[in-house]
Amino acid sequence: MAEEFEEEIPAETWELRLYVAGQTPKSVTALANLRKHCEQHLKGRYKLEVIDLLVNPQLAEGDQILAIPTLVRKVPEPIRKIIGDLSNEERVLVGLDVRPALSN
Repeated sequence: MAEEFEEEIPAETWELRLYVAGQTPKSVTALANLRKHCEQHLKGRYKLEVIDLLVNPQLAEGDQILAIPTLVRKVPEPIRKIIGDLSNEERVLVGLDVRPALSN
C-alpha cells in the first residue's frame, strides 16, 4: 500500500542584496529599515546579502551600482533596484513589488 504525502509548496524565496559603503549613518539606517520591512512582510522567505563596497569595490560593477546605499532584488525576476535609506516603507514595498502583510 502506497503512502500519500502532502507536499507543502514553499513560498518563493526573495534574494536581496544591499550595497553599502562602510558604516555610514545612511548605510546603517538602510540595513535596519530593510531588516524591519523583510521581517514584517517576507518573514522566513528572504535571503539578505550585504556588500560593503569599501571592502569589495569590484562587486559594484556586476549590478551596475551608481549610488549607495542601493538595494537590489535579484529573485524573483525581474531585477529591481532601490536607492536610499529605505525609510519609506510604501516606496520600498512598491519598488520590490511586495504585497504588504495583512495585519490582524
